[in-house]
Amino acid sequence: MILQTDRLILREFTSEDVQAVHNYASDIEVCRYTDWGPNTLDDTRAFIEDVIASQSEHPRNQFTVAIVVKESNSLIGASSIIKKEVLQGEVGYVLNRDYWGHGFASEAAKAMLNFGFKELKLHRICATCRPQNKGSFRVMEKLGMRKEGHFREHLFFKEKWHDSFLYSILSSEY
Repeated sequence: MILQTDRLILREFTSEDVQAVHNYASDIEVCRYTDWGPNTLDDTRAFIEDVIASQSEHPRNQFTVAIVVKESNSLIGASSIIKKEVLQGEVGYVLNRDYWGHGFASEAAKAMLNFGFKELKLHRICATCRPQNKGSFRVMEKLGMRKEGHFREHLFFKEKWHDSFLYSILSSEY
C-alpha cells in the first residue's frame, strides 16, 4: 500500500524503519497524550514487527503506514486506519515533534480518510484524542470531522484514568 499527497508518501513500514520510529516513539512529549510510550528500543522493534505482520493478514483490518516527506525522504511519523465495526473505521496519526505545526498530520490523515472511504468503502470513520491534545482535535476539525462526545475517565493507562474526545465523519460528508 502506497498513498501520495502533495508533500508526503504514506508507505508500508519495513524493518529498516526502527530507528526513525524510535526517534519519535521514545520522545516523552510526543507520547504525552498516547496510551503507549515513551518506548524503549525493544518496544519500537515489537511495534514494527507487529505492523509488518499485519501487512499480510487476510482479510486485512489494520493499515498502519509510515509518513515520509517526499522532499527529504525522511520518515516523520505514522498514520493508520483500522476497520472496527461493519463499514466503520478509526483513523490515527503521530508525528515526530520536529514536524509539528506544518500540516503534515492533517495531510496524512486526509489521505487515510480518502483510502478508508474510497478503497475500503467505509461508511463512518472516527478518531479519538485526549481533551488536552489541542493539536490532535484541531486536525480532526480541519478534516471536517464532528465532535460526537466526551468520554469521561473511560481509559486507564499510565497509572490513571483519562478522558477522550470522539470525532467522526460519514462518507456522505466527505
